[in-house]
Amino acid sequence: MNILGINAVYHDSAAALLVDGVLVAAVEEERFNRIKYGKLPDVDNPHQLPERAIRFCLDHAGLTADDIDHVAYSFDPRLRQTRYRAEWWPDPRAEEVFLLRLGQVRGVADELFRRKLRQTFHFVPHHLAHAASAYFPSGFDRAAILTVDGIGEAAGSTLAKAVGTRIDQVETFEYPHSLGFAWEVICAYLGFAVFDASKLMGLAAYGNPKTFRRQLQEMIHVGEQDYAIDPEAIGFLSAREPRIESLLGPPRDPDAELQQRDADIAAALQEATSAAVMALVRRIKRKVPFDHLCFAGGVALNCVTNDLVRQSGEFSDVFIPSAPHDAGTAIGAAYAVHCAKQKTAPERGNATPYLGPAFSRREILAAVKTAGLTASISKNPARDAAEMIAAGKIVAWFQGRMEFGPRALGNRSLLADPRRPDMRNILNQMVEHREDFRPFAPSVMAEHADEWFEIGAHTKSHEFMLFASAVKAGLRDRIPAVLHHDGTARLQLVRRESNPRFHELLSCFHQRTGVPMVVNTSFNDSEPIVCTPADAIVTFRKSGIDALFMENVCLTAEG
Repeated sequence: MNILGINAVYHDSAAALLVDGVLVAAVEEERFNRIKYGKLPDVDNPHQLPERAIRFCLDHAGLTADDIDHVAYSFDPRLRQTRYRAEWWPDPRAEEVFLLRLGQVRGVADELFRRKLRQTFHFVPHHLAHAASAYFPSGFDRAAILTVDGIGEAAGSTLAKAVGTRIDQVETFEYPHSLGFAWEVICAYLGFAVFDASKLMGLAAYGNPKTFRRQLQEMIHVGEQDYAIDPEAIGFLSAREPRIESLLGPPRDPDAELQQRDADIAAALQEATSAAVMALVRRIKRKVPFDHLCFAGGVALNCVTNDLVRQSGEFSDVFIPSAPHDAGTAIGAAYAVHCAKQKTAPERGNATPYLGPAFSRREILAAVKTAGLTASISKNPARDAAEMIAAGKIVAWFQGRMEFGPRALGNRSLLADPRRPDMRNILNQMVEHREDFRPFAPSVMAEHADEWFEIGAHTKSHEFMLFASAVKAGLRDRIPAVLHHDGTARLQLVRRESNPRFHELLSCFHQRTGVPMVVNTSFNDSEPIVCTPADAIVTFRKSGIDALFMENVCLTAEG
């Protein structure tokens, strides 16, 4: 049975393919159309399906549209209609347009697959898709599941229970109680784009949460096992008399210099978010007293909060997938339909993020030729790249199948020397063209990670760059390029079994320098992460990157 999962309702458009319960492909549309998030989160476009991502999934598996048995879309319009409240939008016509476009989804899918899908097309509740995207790759046979994001059909947070192949909703916190929306509002208030949560996370380390703690507590009320958001205080769209400016002062102009006040607001938001999520963790532990927790939704990309959850001791193991954001619901929707239609369980514990396209040496050389460049062939790419990094070079590392999720995890990465104090500024200013306060992550050999970081028990999700761990005090001066302002690093553990090529590079760098890690940031420049050799070459040529390794094909800036 072939099941195609689709996310297209808001943003992070993506497709995923299950073949007889095995996840064989998953990819985000933005990697193909080069538009961040695939499309804007507009009420007028939930019927715009990720056609390029769908095409890749089918081509990778050697299938045609006729071979697809079921199509799963990670949103349920009927659930939306039953839970929607008229006060959500300032203009009620917005909901009318949204529902009309959702009504077109099935017809667009029929056209794409060139047949009437009828009973083989399924709308899957959004938070069920999130839950399934975390639970089945976790390998747990039962788990508590927490989903926290902007909004599904109506819920901002959902507590669920999974046993075997069954996932049951336990409780929801519905709009306006949305932590994800709180981050979007504060992002815009501080002059960033609404989806720039990663910028606020980085900025928060420079702030004092006490300065605006009282004001954030008026916006986000946190109890021992619950939270509530005041939409008037924080200024959601539905607010009739928003009070955010009376609480925090005037918003920052996007072109204005960042002030200490801005960092203090970000720090207070981070503190409130961690407190709210921990309240939910305690609540779900009481309601679903299992040993394991799965965490999904856009808020599960918050590495500071994630580490607090992991170290709280409420659960013995915490699993977060590489794509906990909306793109991951494409995977979850497919899993949900498999469990509804098949008597056999889907594959469990397959958590690899390397689910996108890979390219042959012939395809890579053709792209090099088209670009009018001359490449060399490396006999040992890992060793040669490690030598360049140790010499202070910035190396683009393009290997194997592309990662699924927002983080580059060693297959579409820019790599640099963590020992150089100036490397963070070089990367921010010359290559990625982003704010100086934003940190970079270390990718570290898993077997040496505890020598450098205060990690505790390793989890599978440590391989996805989802936790912030403190750098050991005596070693901070040795790796300044990956040390954040608060003394932590958002590290990725690299195991030989999970990514042998990348692990070999780290091993070569370790042998050369005594440091078992490199700086790892996404291979892009104010754009989605590169997908194809042509994308890689374009970004290489317009950025301050010294060398590009695509498999064993090497391009250098000097060449």
